[in-house]
Amino acid sequence: MSGRTWQLMAGWLALLLFCGTARAAERFQLVWPTPSTAWSDGKPPAQWLQHAGSGDPDSGGFGGVRSGGGHFHEGIDIRPAGRDRRGEPTDDVMAAMPGVVRHISASAGESSYGRYVVLEHPTMTPAVYTLYAHLARIAPGLKIGDTVTAGQVLGRMGHSSGGYMIPTDRSHLHFEIGVAVTRNFQAWYDRRKFGSRNEHGMWNGMNLMGVNPLQFFNEWRAGKLERVQDFFERMEPAVRLRIATLRTPDFVTRYPSLVTRTVPMGQLAGWEIKFNWTGIPFSWTPLTAIEVAGLPPEKPRLVDVDAALERRERSKSLAVQKRGVWTPGKDLEIVLQQLFGMP
Repeated sequence: MSGRTWQLMAGWLALLLFCGTARAAERFQLVWPTPSTAWSDGKPPAQWLQHAGSGDPDSGGFGGVRSGGGHFHEGIDIRPAGRDRRGEPTDDVMAAMPGVVRHISASAGESSYGRYVVLEHPTMTPAVYTLYAHLARIAPGLKIGDTVTAGQVLGRMGHSSGGYMIPTDRSHLHFEIGVAVTRNFQAWYDRRKFGSRNEHGMWNGMNLMGVNPLQFFNEWRAGKLERVQDFFERMEPAVRLRIATLRTPDFVTRYPSLVTRTVPMGQLAGWEIKFNWTGIPFSWTPLTAIEVAGLPPEKPRLVDVDAALERRERSKSLAVQKRGVWTPGKDLEIVLQQLFGMP
C-alpha cells in the first residue's frame, strides 16, 4: 500500500474519530433523579419501583398500570434507597437535566402531587419539562426562575400528598418527563368549572403530558438519544387527524422541532397532527387551503387510526367509532380543547 494511500486512510480515520467525538459531545446530560443505583446497575424495575398499595411493582410504572388497566399513571414512582430510624426517606431528589425552575408547590395539600417542583429544560430540543412530586421538603433557597444543573438537589423524597394519604412505608419520588399542552390552561380550567382554584398555573398536572421516563432513560443509556428530539421522532402514531383552522397553538411555538415543514406566511389553513398512544401531539404538519378543502372549520377529522395502538391500554380514549366513522375519544377531545381553545 502506497504512502499516499496510508495518508488518505489515516485522514479518514481521523475524520471518523472526530465526528464520533463531536456527536458524543452533543449528547445531552441525563442524571437519575435519586441516589439509588439500581437502574444504573441494570437491576429490573421490580427492584426499585414503588407499588401503589397492591404489592405489584408494575403499579409504580408508566401507563395504564392501576385499576385493572383503567387508570393512567403519568410517570414512574421510585422508592427510597435509604431511610432514617423513623422510616422516613433520606434520599435527595435531583434534577435529571440542566434546566430552569418553573413551578414550586410548597404546600402539600394543594395538589395530589403533594409538594412538587417542575423544571423546564430550554437547552433541550424540544424543551421538555421534568416533575418531582411527593417531596418531604423543598431545597432551601430554591425559587422560581433559578437555573439548575443536572444532579442539583431540588428537595428530599417523601410521601406528601393532597386529598389522600401515602403511608410512610410507600414513600417515593413520582417522576415525570413530558410536554405542557398550553400556556392558556387557565381559560380551559375556568370553562370546565371544577369548583376549586387552580393553584399551579400552566404547571397543573391536567396540562402536562408525560412520556415513559424509564423508556427515555433506557434509550439514552443505549446511546439512542443524542437529542431529546430523537425520542419524539421514534413515536408511532395511534391517531392522525386534520383540522381546518387559522390558529397556531402556542404548543407549536414552544416546541417548533415537532413541526415537519414550513408554509409561506399567510397561507396557513390548518394542521395535520399525529398523536401517540397516550395522546401526545408529537408531529405537526401545516396545511394550505387546498389541503383542507372540504373540511368544516374548527372540526377535527380523523383520517387514520391504528386501532391496535390506540387500544394499547384502556386508560386512554383517543378514538371511538360511531356508525363506522372514527371520532375523537374523550381524552383526545380534552387535548384538542386545550390546544385550540375549543369549547
